[in-house]
Amino acid sequence: MPTQAELVVDAKAELGEGAIWDPNAQVLYWVNITGGEVHVYDPATGADRAISVARPVGTVVPRRSGGLMLAVKDGFASLDLDTEKLELVCDPEEHRPELRFNDGKCDPAGRLWAGTITGRANPGIASLYCLFPDLTARQMLTGVTNSNGICWSLDAKAMYYIDTATATVSAFDYDLDGAAISNRRSAIVVPEAMGHPDGMTIDAQGMLWVALWGGACVSRWDPQSGDLLRTIPIPASHVSSCAFGGDDLDQLYVTTAREGLDEAALHREPHAGGLFRVEPEAHGVPAFAFAG
Repeated sequence: MPTQAELVVDAKAELGEGAIWDPNAQVLYWVNITGGEVHVYDPATGADRAISVARPVGTVVPRRSGGLMLAVKDGFASLDLDTEKLELVCDPEEHRPELRFNDGKCDPAGRLWAGTITGRANPGIASLYCLFPDLTARQMLTGVTNSNGICWSLDAKAMYYIDTATATVSAFDYDLDGAAISNRRSAIVVPEAMGHPDGMTIDAQGMLWVALWGGACVSRWDPQSGDLLRTIPIPASHVSSCAFGGDDLDQLYVTTAREGLDEAALHREPHAGGLFRVEPEAHGVPAFAFAG
């Protein structure tokens, strides 16, 4: 019997993304990219707080010193949750106004990795960046088209990364001390019929959970063998990110989008753009906060 997805916020977000659980605050952060909103969902009350940042926002992570760190259209930024004040801290691509920052997460050392995205007409001109705790950014990978999901193996010796245009989850050898990546190879190749790999997270067994844009599901994969282990259907075709949450990290939150759906599709998928929750019969691991 497939796990039933529960709609927890009928947000109708144009482009929901960036789900991440804050184990300290016991809330889920997520973003509506094109709506320029950071959301804070509290499962204890069911309330979903939307904070406007007045620009496209690609991802959100908690910050050890308080508040949040974001990747927005024009670089990296901090957000004060009390005042809702946004402060831009670094824009490594200010010379590339045609690009915007997209998905990203922190590594186990608390560095924020996030990349940019370009349109179909200009593939391969985006990059992956790392923001260090001193708020300086370094370009880590070029030749990217749609920088998306990113996470690290349980022993932090591998980094997994999705450039959606490649239909592949790439694996890199990872040097945690120096934040260096090397030896890129294909860990998972997603068949075109399943959709396009988007956001991603890892569970306590080291298996990868990948949101499939156009595939109406989240999928579990073994990054060592590349085998598909499981799919969980979501009642929205454009599934964009996933994150384990809850007291025991045994619930999977899933963001979706309405972008690119015509009226007929929206009639079939009235809750597209909503935030969903499933019980995946797996446990996640705590997300890392930004160390700066």
